[in-house]
Amino acid sequence: MLSMRELSKVYRTDMVETTALDGIMLDVADGEFVAIMGPSGCGKSTLLNVIGMLDSPSSGSYVFNGTEVAGLSESKLADFRKRNIGFIFQSFNLVDELSVRENIELALLYHNVPLGERRTRVDEVMDKVGIAHRAKHRPSQLSGGQQQRVAVARALVAAPKLILADEPTGNLDTAHGEEVMKMLQALNGEGATIVMVTHSPAHADYAGRVVNMLDGRILQEHRRAA
Repeated sequence: MLSMRELSKVYRTDMVETTALDGIMLDVADGEFVAIMGPSGCGKSTLLNVIGMLDSPSSGSYVFNGTEVAGLSESKLADFRKRNIGFIFQSFNLVDELSVRENIELALLYHNVPLGERRTRVDEVMDKVGIAHRAKHRPSQLSGGQQQRVAVARALVAAPKLILADEPTGNLDTAHGEEVMKMLQALNGEGATIVMVTHSPAHADYAGRVVNMLDGRILQEHRRAA
């Protein structure tokens, strides 16, 4: 699905040059669940942002489904991102004034999906993540785990090719964190491709492959035994 070759990201100011990514070589196949681990400041969130086309590499190649995206303009990147990638954030990023249904439906409004199809797809994804009984509630009326389920549903509803999860359990207690990880693992079992950043070795164990980073480089990778 995606391939990165000698990819680097350098941030420059008048006084300082910081290398966030240094010669990244990474492939992710269709249907994989990959966890990215490493200490704070190692570059894992930067890598996720580049994969998600929220940030552009300074050098190197990034091919997504056969398209070289490293040199695309901002407008083309935005369109490519909208069509291909769903995001799950640590902070949920739900709109407090909207209901659960409306928060999920928002992703389809950006795609100009007709009303009838929007309703059907929202119903289906709410059932999938077990949140249909909360469809009319506001985010403030939900537990942290339920809010993250809504965020997962929002990421899924547009049927993206790739789901990116940035510390998806970071704001959850242990029990709710395990619920979200089991849900992501189940979605992967149904064919979803997932790349997740996490600090938790226990949560990384839900992935099929773990990538360890340090100082902007990939140190090692290992696959979980089947």
